[in-house]
Amino acid sequence: MAEGGVVDGGDAPCGETDREPDPSDSLRTWGAFQQALREHAGYSRAQFADLVRFSKHTVESMELGRRMPDVAFVERADEVLGNTGALRKSSQYVTRGRGDTGLAAWFRQWARLERVAVSLCTYECRLVPGLLQSEGYARAVFDNAIPPLSDEQLEDQVRARLERQKLLRERPNTVFSFIVEEYVFRRQLGGAEVMRELIGQVLELTAPRNVSLQIMPLSTESHACLDGPVQLLETPQRQRLGYSEG
Repeated sequence: MAEGGVVDGGDAPCGETDREPDPSDSLRTWGAFQQALREHAGYSRAQFADLVRFSKHTVESMELGRRMPDVAFVERADEVLGNTGALRKSSQYVTRGRGDTGLAAWFRQWARLERVAVSLCTYECRLVPGLLQSEGYARAVFDNAIPPLSDEQLEDQVRARLERQKLLRERPNTVFSFIVEEYVFRRQLGGAEVMRELIGQVLELTAPRNVSLQIMPLSTESHACLDGPVQLLETPQRQRLGYSEG
């Protein structure tokens, strides 16, 4: 990208969920291994789903590497497929790869740039920025996504959002600056308890000296971001890039 370039999210839906994320290599490998054991045992996907007491859709997601294998699934699958311990042991080495699982394809390029940026500035007028969201607030956001998400998709989105927040803790030499409209905090998204949790987390995450938060008052008559949310970052090569969801 050229200096001053813009990464445009287009008409993407709220929550970075326009398409299913690509599986990591370890997820795909574990899924293929589990599928091979199932087929060797002579079970169809539907039969196996009944035996492990998970939906056929969930079994398919596991086998295609779209979903992290949870403990209950691994335990039941291992018992049904010979109780050798192979699935249990191999599941310990499954990872989400580059940390992009749960992020839409059109957002991943920006997420990769975030991880190496020397500065990141965010303006938001709709929701609390993802890097500052609490788990309850993130769930409320994705619970209201249109079209609705499946339970598996919702969990993937929440995990991916919380995973991104490691940036604030792991990059003390990056300058993070947030400007958020006042009414974003006044809107009780998720209810009063969720908002209390959110505000506590925001105060904690913005306490380090490399992180700042400015609240734009409702009385502000005009400003430079009337077109909507925008993010600006600077790379180690001193490139300045912008991202918007036009």
